[in-house]
Amino acid sequence: MFVIGVGWVFSYIYGDPSILFLAVVFSSVMSLVSYYQSDKIVLKIHKAKEVKMDNNPELYRILENLSITAGLPMPKLYMIPEEAPNAFATGRDPEHAVVAVTEGLLNKLDRSELEGVLAHELSHIGNRDILVSTVIVILVGFISLLGDMFLRSIMYGGRRDNNSGAGGAMLILGIAVSILAPISATLIQLAISRKREFLADSSGALLTRYPEGLASALRKISGDPTPMRTANNTTSHLWLSDPIRGKKGLNLFHRLFMTHPPVEDRVKALIGK
Repeated sequence: MFVIGVGWVFSYIYGDPSILFLAVVFSSVMSLVSYYQSDKIVLKIHKAKEVKMDNNPELYRILENLSITAGLPMPKLYMIPEEAPNAFATGRDPEHAVVAVTEGLLNKLDRSELEGVLAHELSHIGNRDILVSTVIVILVGFISLLGDMFLRSIMYGGRRDNNSGAGGAMLILGIAVSILAPISATLIQLAISRKREFLADSSGALLTRYPEGLASALRKISGDPTPMRTANNTTSHLWLSDPIRGKKGLNLFHRLFMTHPPVEDRVKALIGK
């Protein structure tokens, strides 16, 4: 409905119903491609390599045991060549899910902390967060693209019809929508991401019956100064902890645009301190 509403505004301004039709078609095609290929795209961005039982039996068995406990199919396991400790889950459903961890996560966390992290990522899979995240990314990307196309057409192409009466009002509305819609869509993405992180934390703690493990892992990961070479804003909301360092604050404005809840809030929700 959000996409259709924005497309309708632009089609009304230009007096061309085909804009709405093209918006819906383009959105649908983009959604299908992302639905089936999103995990492969993310893994390629971060240069992840699949891990088999022979490569790392301890890590593989931990994930396998947690999957059995959670009643989920064993997701594919990938390793990312990064020293910054972190992890994420992706895919479209539990049958096509992926859990990826960095090399730094294995080197810097003990077993209970590692179990807490993997349980968190399995909870994202069980709670269907991986599909929600994909849909929101598509929404934000499409709305931003549509708004950018409209603004460029105003700047370089001009308008062919007059600006009097309702037409002028709709033009102003269109400019406002093209600017505010991507911001609104991004805020939706960030708000949903933060809520799902809290849910995955609690679900993961229930899975391991040891919330202190995940709480300790969160402290270590958030406090680690190692930069992540492949970190970017497009995939930052997928990670256990925000991989982009040094861009967060604690005031209300900064909290509004954070992809993750503050670590101290997550730890407090887990262990009460």
